[in-house]
Amino acid sequence: MPKNKQQEAQEKRLQKNIRQAKKTGADAKQGKTKSARSKPSKKGGFFAGLKADAPQTVQQSIPYREMYRDGICRLTDTLYTKTVQFFDINYQLAQADDKAQIFEGYCDFLNYFDASIHVQLTFINQRANMQDFTKSIDIPPRGDEYDGIRKEYGDMLKNQLQKGNNGLTKRKYITFGIEADDLRTAKMRLERIETDVLANFKTLGVQARSLNGLERLELLHSQLHPDGQEKFHFQWSDLPKTGLSTKDFVSPSGLSFSKDGKTFRVGDHSGAVSFLQILAPELTDRLLADLLDLNDAVTVNLHIQSIDQAQAIRNIKRKMSDLQKMTIEEQARPAGRE
Repeated sequence: MPKNKQQEAQEKRLQKNIRQAKKTGADAKQGKTKSARSKPSKKGGFFAGLKADAPQTVQQSIPYREMYRDGICRLTDTLYTKTVQFFDINYQLAQADDKAQIFEGYCDFLNYFDASIHVQLTFINQRANMQDFTKSIDIPPRGDEYDGIRKEYGDMLKNQLQKGNNGLTKRKYITFGIEADDLRTAKMRLERIETDVLANFKTLGVQARSLNGLERLELLHSQLHPDGQEKFHFQWSDLPKTGLSTKDFVSPSGLSFSKDGKTFRVGDHSGAVSFLQILAPELTDRLLADLLDLNDAVTVNLHIQSIDQAQAIRNIKRKMSDLQKMTIEEQARPAGRE
């Protein structure tokens, strides 16, 4: 079959990565180590402000070490993670009593994670590949008397697609990670956590499924190609054939960050990162829904870290002491003085 432009572009990028990998190996043989090349100059200059271990390539900027076929990802020497995709629940249309029950179940679900488990909730609004999206709603004729109805219904869906959500797909994930000395130890515990997470989702009435390594790489590829038009072409058998790592298959054509750390460029697209800290006595349950209702590509990450009970008690006591100190200082202030 003839190759399309996307496949040709990906093959060119892979060939470039192969040449780069060979060049790096040749430099290593000649004693030209990367640490020696990236060492800051004592005289200052352009490289004076760079860290010795600063990433020099797109692949080095992607923060994980290895992705395994079963879906476990090793981020550092001791940190391992797994990801579960979950789907919508009919919350906004539920009655008040049902909402309260769902919320209590959600709180119990979050309280399952102890201080040794790192948790991240990820909500992704991304532009889909319109060709694939159109194919997914296409209803082929079957040669019977209902073909007219099928065509009319298919045309209606395509019409709604053109004037609907601008081709945005919405996905939801939960990623949990633990510290472990080796992969075998991490695998046993992550599988137990995974079983409990799926059971908790089932209790909430939410459909959920675990992602394998290929699906996690595809998810990462989609995040690094935000336009959603480039397909992910990878099989595990490609690794020994090419001598590349999984990062080479998910990497974009370029990745750069601004000096202030707020904006970045992925390929031909620009993006921005914002940290939102909300200090309020009360929050509406529509807050997250309103953020995700934005008619544009956006990713929302919620990082959750449980605190050890003893540490939580110490934090509360410290806050109470601070409040008492502020009260005493306020009472001791002379009348009429501001």
